[in-house]
Amino acid sequence: MIGAVLWDMDGVLVDTAPFHYQAWRALFAGLGKDLSDEEFRRTFGLRNDDILRANLGDMPPERLRELGRRKEELFREAIRGKVQPLPGAVALVRRLRESGVKTAVVSSAPRRNVETLLDALGISDGFDALVAEEDAERGKPDPQGYLVAAERLGERPEDCVVIEDAPGGVEAAKRAGMRCIGLAAGREPDALACADVVVAGLEDDAVYSYLGIQR
Repeated sequence: MIGAVLWDMDGVLVDTAPFHYQAWRALFAGLGKDLSDEEFRRTFGLRNDDILRANLGDMPPERLRELGRRKEELFREAIRGKVQPLPGAVALVRRLRESGVKTAVVSSAPRRNVETLLDALGISDGFDALVAEEDAERGKPDPQGYLVAAERLGERPEDCVVIEDAPGGVEAAKRAGMRCIGLAAGREPDALACADVVVAGLEDDAVYSYLGIQR
């Protein structure tokens, strides 16, 4: 039985990686540091304070917050008018809604980013709950965000299915006691081997079959 589907956002609903990279490069350039694609990929999906520490070293909490806010301003400027959903994402969100399955977005991004992206995609009404950076003290691979979402939806973890594209996100889902669909678009499937099923895209029949819904 599936009580709820919990969505990661970046890399699942929308490909925001190029815009995040643009924002981080602009932020670091102002600090006299270049950011290679490899350095970006290594930390993509982590919380801002973890990314900042990994690239700049430790610093006072207020400085971390200041730089994190500036990075998100640069990100929102970068995505304005350019957001496109990943193939199959909007159709699946709407089909789950029509089928009466509860849904939530669970993201390490600030709530303002999540709301901005969902508005741009036209699917703000497709989710019963949003769990953002402000709602969980610990980011993925810690399971806290997914457990918060299950609690808000009134569902047991074992009745939830997570859709994730990153190894850390898959780990968070499994540590929460949830099942997981691994989305391997742009990633080697072996990296998501811990997921219950791995697909190349959300249009794959295996997604609908696993969730027990009709197209």
